[in-house]
Amino acid sequence: MRIFDPHIHMTSRTTDDYQAMYDAGVRALVEPSFWLGQPRTSPASFFDYFDALLGWEPFRAAQYGIAHHCTLALNPKEANDPRCTPVLDALPRYLVKDSVVAVGEIGYDSMTPAEDTALAAQLQLAADHGLPALVHTPHRDKLAGLHRTLDVIRESHLPPELVLLDHLNETTVKDATDSGCWAGFSIYPDTKMDEDRMIAILKSHGTEKVLVNSAADWGRSDPLKTRKVGDAMLAAGFGEDDVDQVLWRNPVAFYGQSGRLQLDTAAPQPLHEGNSILRGGE
Repeated sequence: MRIFDPHIHMTSRTTDDYQAMYDAGVRALVEPSFWLGQPRTSPASFFDYFDALLGWEPFRAAQYGIAHHCTLALNPKEANDPRCTPVLDALPRYLVKDSVVAVGEIGYDSMTPAEDTALAAQLQLAADHGLPALVHTPHRDKLAGLHRTLDVIRESHLPPELVLLDHLNETTVKDATDSGCWAGFSIYPDTKMDEDRMIAILKSHGTEKVLVNSAADWGRSDPLKTRKVGDAMLAAGFGEDDVDQVLWRNPVAFYGQSGRLQLDTAAPQPLHEGNSILRGGE
């Protein structure tokens, strides 16, 4: 089983997670930029974080045979802090980087006017750069948030086939798929979706334009949830081709629209006295 996790925050995970993911079949992933838990107080802290997603995390992932890509954006939560909004002006110099395969996560957290502005601006940046957009649908008032999101997308210059609506569930899946956008589902141990609920949605809505992710982050989450969904699909009677479509071909097709996917990982560089971070190397 080959797996492409289209939304996982490896900044918050350990090297043991990388090894376990590889053993489970994960060969590629996308890491969206997101809120780190501690509020950031200046644009400079975003830039250091973006640089890590462009350099450090791809290096870490390659040590375990996993191709790493990222999406960059001003996230919805911090779009409400005027100290952070200058990030919008700096994003164009990051969005031209080779491993950036979408603008994201963008969307709504509390559905404020500031979030409206940031979402519209970043959809335009995606259109300007020929990139897809990864859109975070809010965890509260999900259906109202989805409708508000779709209104802004329709007013943008970005076509729906370049939009992935993430964190969907049973209340939002129909309107999301009817919009022509791609549908993303986050599988969690306690919150969001679980494997059984995901199987029910796949049975009722099919496997076209559906992406399943672990969205694993700092909280209680599981970077192997993609594999567990694949196993659950097989147990529920789906074929291996169905699993491959959901867990590999769909994320490749969506992010491949960026023209930047590189799914073959480079061989790890020589280690310095066994140190995987090359400390002390030339």
